[in-house]
Amino acid sequence: MPKSFAPLLDKNTRTMIIGTMPGIASLEACEYYAHPRNAFWLIMARLFNNGAAFSNYEEKKACLLSQGIGLWDNLQYCERDGSLDSNIKSEIPNDFEALLKQYPSVQKMLFNGQKSFQFFKKFHPVLSQQLECHVLPSTSPANATLKFEDKLAEWEKFV
Repeated sequence: MPKSFAPLLDKNTRTMIIGTMPGIASLEACEYYAHPRNAFWLIMARLFNNGAAFSNYEEKKACLLSQGIGLWDNLQYCERDGSLDSNIKSEIPNDFEALLKQYPSVQKMLFNGQKSFQFFKKFHPVLSQQLECHVLPSTSPANATLKFEDKLAEWEKFV
C-alpha cells in the first residue's frame, strides 16, 4: 500500500494546501506534484516566483514556505490502481488534529480538488467547520474541464 509524504510546513505556515494522495509519478520521484503535466508548480511559479520555472524541488519547497504555505495529503495510506482519486479505496487518513495542535498558526486549508475536500470532511468533520476551507480546481492533468488560465485565476483568489 503506498504511503503519503511527510507534511511540508514550519512554524510560520498559515495556509495548508491539501491533496488527496500522491500519484504514481510523485511517489516514484518522492516529490509532491511531480507529474510533468500537473499544473501545481506552474501555478505556484506564476503566483510566487515571477513566473519563472523552479530549478529544483528544494527551491519549490522553499518558495512555498517563504509564503507561509505548507503541503500535505488527506490520506496516509490507500489502495489505488493508477493515480486517479476515483480509484481510491481502503483509505487511512493522516492525523490533521495532531498536526494542527503542533502548528497552531495554520488557519486556512486549500483543497486541491473536490475529492480532497470530501476526504477531509469524512475524516475531520469538526476541523472542516472550524478552519477556513476553500476547494480549488484540481491541478491534476485528469482535470481537463478547465484551462490552465482558469485554474490559475481560481488559485490566485485564495493563495
